[in-house]
Amino acid sequence: MGFFERLTGTRYPASGVAPLAVAEVRDVLLAVNGPGVPYRVRLAGSGEKGDVVADWRISQRSFGQQGDQRLTLRMLLDPGRHEVRVLQEQWTKTGEKWSASRGYGRGGGFSVEWTYERGPDGRRRRVNTLDTREMSRVLRQSVLSAGWSWRPRRLRL
Repeated sequence: MGFFERLTGTRYPASGVAPLAVAEVRDVLLAVNGPGVPYRVRLAGSGEKGDVVADWRISQRSFGQQGDQRLTLRMLLDPGRHEVRVLQEQWTKTGEKWSASRGYGRGGGFSVEWTYERGPDGRRRRVNTLDTREMSRVLRQSVLSAGWSWRPRRLRL
């Protein structure tokens, strides 16, 4: 893997993995859904850009204020190149309405929250309670196992 691929987050499947058909890759991505998964993977609607969309809505309450965050991965399946092009969008809001002090970002942003707990040895340790990178990791691994490439931030629709 070259410098540019590492910089952009592009990943390639292991050599020898035969690429699946488009419908099978779509099914592999939709199979990520489940009862223990905090996000939802679905087919894109007619007005949305991309083929498959993953949404994660997170409600947070800190210092007496409520904040909401929405992380969206829009995926376009390119059967000619056997690659999934991904655009990550992140929306945040504080207050009661989305219009009140909101932020929007595109790219590879993520959020991590943690708490400190005592371990079995009695020492304090940090425990992650929320890591939004989990969604992209699971989807990326699903795409790579299907024999396709994962190419973030290059969604041209």
